Amino acid sequence: MLTDTHAHLCDERLRGQLPGVLDRARAAGVGRIICVATTAADSAECLAVAGEYPDLVAPTVGVHPNHAAEAADGDWDRVVALAADPAVVALGETGLDRHWDFTPFDVQEDWFARHLTLSRATGKPVVIHCREADADVERMLRADFDRHGPVRGVLHSFCGSWATAEACLAMGLYVSFAGMITYKTADNVREVAGRVPSDRLLVETDCPFLAPVPFRGKTNEPAHVALTAAELARVRGLDPDSLFSLTSANAARLFFPVS
Repeated sequence: MLTDTHAHLCDERLRGQLPGVLDRARAAGVGRIICVATTAADSAECLAVAGEYPDLVAPTVGVHPNHAAEAADGDWDRVVALAADPAVVALGETGLDRHWDFTPFDVQEDWFARHLTLSRATGKPVVIHCREADADVERMLRADFDRHGPVRGVLHSFCGSWATAEACLAMGLYVSFAGMITYKTADNVREVAGRVPSDRLLVETDCPFLAPVPFRGKTNEPAHVALTAAELARVRGLDPDSLFSLTSANAARLFFPVS
């Protein structure tokens, strides 16, 4: 069975069609989906979706860097309260983004630091967004690592350099790949994906975004993680079933550790 480690099921393009979306995911061999939050309101909705489909969906809670400027008074307290729910498997997505200018960078850094601190307090991993901010994300992770030790979390939809991946792997993080790995122009992504240690490798859709070939440009959904995983298997010289089992075992270790 496959695990889609990053899906925005509460996005309006998917939320109203979830029964069909999730049926197609099951038919494609997906056995677990991490429903990733972007705002305080979205965090509560992710928990609600997980409550509707507890056999398939597990929620995160957190505030995306591009939404941090919109956060109202009390939103962080809401996230902290929701994070205490046993159903919540991770925090985020959080991180830094220099591509868009929706949130002042110092505000993004403040919210990223909050998530890192909450991760330490709860023991739950962080789901990290990094867009054109590799050095900044590495800097903040390094500061956290130097103070507290290994960072539990994942760099999602990775498209950075091997140097960035290697530095973050050394700090304890996992690296996840989305549909970009299937794009003709993504040789750099495939090169990094071929080098990540087997025990730190994850796969995702980031749906409804980043649909893999042949669905590029269309609404992505969890069933398509099978296509991304098949390409990842090709890049690493594995048969797809082995890659599916490997990444699902890694996802279980990160998001569903046995105490």
